Amino acid sequence: MLRCVDYYGLQAVEFSKGDYVALLVPEMGANLIRLADVRRGVEVLHTPAREEIETFRKRPQIFGLPILFPPNRIADGCYTFEGRTYRYPITIEKENNYHHGILKSQPFQVSKAVETDDEVLVECRYYANAGCDAIFRDFPHEFKCKIIYRLTAQGLEQEVVFTNRSRQRMPLGVGFHTPLRIPFAGGEEADYVMRVAVGEQVELSGRNLPTGRKLPLNEQFAKLRDGGLRVTGCDAIEAGFTLREIDVDGKPYRGALVENLRTGVRVFYEVDRQTTYWTIWNNGGQVPYCCPEPQSWTTNAPNAADPEAEGFQSVAPGESWSAKYRLYVR
Repeated sequence: MLRCVDYYGLQAVEFSKGDYVALLVPEMGANLIRLADVRRGVEVLHTPAREEIETFRKRPQIFGLPILFPPNRIADGCYTFEGRTYRYPITIEKENNYHHGILKSQPFQVSKAVETDDEVLVECRYYANAGCDAIFRDFPHEFKCKIIYRLTAQGLEQEVVFTNRSRQRMPLGVGFHTPLRIPFAGGEEADYVMRVAVGEQVELSGRNLPTGRKLPLNEQFAKLRDGGLRVTGCDAIEAGFTLREIDVDGKPYRGALVENLRTGVRVFYEVDRQTTYWTIWNNGGQVPYCCPEPQSWTTNAPNAADPEAEGFQSVAPGESWSAKYRLYVR
């Protein structure tokens, strides 16, 4: 099934395959706001309800699969690359930081929508240039961002592709905020734990910026690697981590998962080699979601002592960068 629908005043694309149903809002950063396994009754993502549509418009990062470009914070809203200074507006005044970018709320166009026996593919595109002042005024590069969703009976694959259409190398950092729904299929908050492929904890300053120190996992966060950590109905969590694979079902696993300990049902969120860092944030701990946020660079990487060591990348004119993610239920 593949169709255009109205979602409380937002034009959306609804599609399904096997036991999965998805809902995509192109006009808000091509955000896939719902993914559900209807057979198991699992709501994978934090989806805006009717009364939350205005909140979604203002804070799309707390719903669905919102793209962060650049991810997380930029200290003082600026950095320098190849002799050029990039300046962004301060969005967190108490920290004097810029955060999350605005691509997450920009209108994408559906450039392809195809259903076959095996999958539904929906592709969305955004073009940044001098005529798109919202992006270009702070990031003066022409580029194309393409987000591709492939839904099969095995779950969702998401691919993001950036192509540099400018004449200069383009700095690039990408992330997704990804509020995973908890509880995702009834029960109590205490029934659910999260595991994440974290390595070391990245020490953050009072401005939520890396200090440069990487620390061994403490007793609390060590549970992310083994056993699982309760991340809702609990204290606030806002922390940064390097990435190191964990063992899941006897195999190395690169990603996050949420498990219902009572039923054994699990939601998996796999990432590829482009993800080098996690931010984990539960918005105070008293909301029905937690965000394991995959990032291609460490928060504030362009201003780090060694940016490349923190995942900083750039894309040459005419070249592309891509990353893939998977979401599924087992």
